[in-house]
Amino acid sequence: MEKHTVQADKIRSMFAKVAPSYDAGNQILSMGVHHLWRKKLVKISRAKAGEAVLDCATGTGDLAIEFKKAVGPTGQVVGTDFCAEMLVPAPAKARERGLDIKFEEADVTKLPYADASFDIVSISFGIRNVENPLKGLSEMARVLKPGGRLLVLEFGKVRLPVFAQIYNFYSENILPKLGGLVSGQTEAYEYLQKSSAAFPSREDFLALMEKTGQLKNMRYSSLTGGIAYIYDAEKK
Repeated sequence: MEKHTVQADKIRSMFAKVAPSYDAGNQILSMGVHHLWRKKLVKISRAKAGEAVLDCATGTGDLAIEFKKAVGPTGQVVGTDFCAEMLVPAPAKARERGLDIKFEEADVTKLPYADASFDIVSISFGIRNVENPLKGLSEMARVLKPGGRLLVLEFGKVRLPVFAQIYNFYSENILPKLGGLVSGQTEAYEYLQKSSAAFPSREDFLALMEKTGQLKNMRYSSLTGGIAYIYDAEKK
């Protein structure tokens, strides 16, 4: 397995370039399945009316929107991203659905919120793009209330041998080319594939969460044969 290395400035620049075509690329490359994964995450979170939610690396706001549907008018949802260009479409997407969501530019490794501010903190397809994932997880845990829930949605490694061969061929050979056609940024989608292959998953990622010293009851759920995983834990 390759060593996972990330440079924050390069990642920010890369996402700024793909931002205008990001939603279209996701829809085509995942055939819409990524929306189902986010709905599953919100269900696992047990989000309920009136709760406060922070969605980090929110991008164009899809997961923040799903959480706002769950917590309702009395709940609060804040979506943050360290790439301002990625956030541009998010407010309009929320308004089109009649949802009041606050979007702010913020780095997950230095969140501008007080300790114990949120009932739920989430990040989808973002933690592997953080220069220091442990610091990011620690910050997300810090702003959680005691008993609050941390949710992470991230790509993983397919276990089933035949399916793994098919998916690996797609992700290594077809996905970067399709992503390049949609966005004009083939290099970005090559990075996304390689970063997924190099990033810790399953028990290795749970071990990373444990290193924060702030979480308990950690577990993971496999999605679509292990293409992605949802990790959830509670704040001590």
